[in-house]
Amino acid sequence: MSEEIVEEIVYANLKFEDSDKKEKTQKSDKCGGKVPSAPSHSQHKRVLTLTLLCLLLLAGLGVLGGIFYTTLETEMIKSNQLQSIKEELQENISLQMMHNLITSKKIGNLSAMLQNIATQLCRELYGKEPEHKCKPCPKGSEWHKNSCYSQLSGLETWQKSEMLCSARNASLLKIKNKNVLEFIKSKKQRNYWLGLLPRKDTEMGNEKMFLSEEFERSTYDLSKMYCGHTDGIYVSYANCNQKKRIMCEETASKVQVESVLSHLPEGDM
Repeated sequence: MSEEIVEEIVYANLKFEDSDKKEKTQKSDKCGGKVPSAPSHSQHKRVLTLTLLCLLLLAGLGVLGGIFYTTLETEMIKSNQLQSIKEELQENISLQMMHNLITSKKIGNLSAMLQNIATQLCRELYGKEPEHKCKPCPKGSEWHKNSCYSQLSGLETWQKSEMLCSARNASLLKIKNKNVLEFIKSKKQRNYWLGLLPRKDTEMGNEKMFLSEEFERSTYDLSKMYCGHTDGIYVSYANCNQKKRIMCEETASKVQVESVLSHLPEGDM
């Protein structure tokens, strides 16, 4: 084959390929877009990397979710255990408080019983020995029921007598009930000032007038007032500035159990 023929064939092929490319380009322009080129190797690598990252992220979220669920479940178990312990402690404390209250009441009852026994024993000892150590009254006074009665020496006005008794943390003789009334009547004492409210007249009283009224310090002009005093089984009134005998009354202290037990015979201990 001659060189001219070969050149013509090559030229015809190149021209055909060129016309074919133009035709494809024209068709692509007519369709309104360009034919996409094939993806490169770097693009495939990026997609693969992003896919792996997403998978790793999902796996991490799954692990974190599992840890969170396990931790939450563990904390709930601990919380329930703590709640149970708290309820058990509260119940134990309530039972202990109830036990202490019952024990305290028992101790209080026993203490009161022991106090009553000691008081009764002391009264028996007092009957035999008026100045027995267990007596819950000042020396020289008389013990009756829950009160101590002390007779002071000398004569004084009603106001001075009231002040002397007050200095001893006591008060002038007061008749507060029938029991005290009978006790005073049995003594047949006369001319002892009473802790009655001063009055403006000298009317003779009866037994009901023995019951003392509360005396409040005030601006009485006692030189014109009359004060009550014992007169056998009655109460009489005299000018408050007259001088009469003094009897002070005070509340007896509690009998000391030790003072009774220490003076009992050894055979009674």
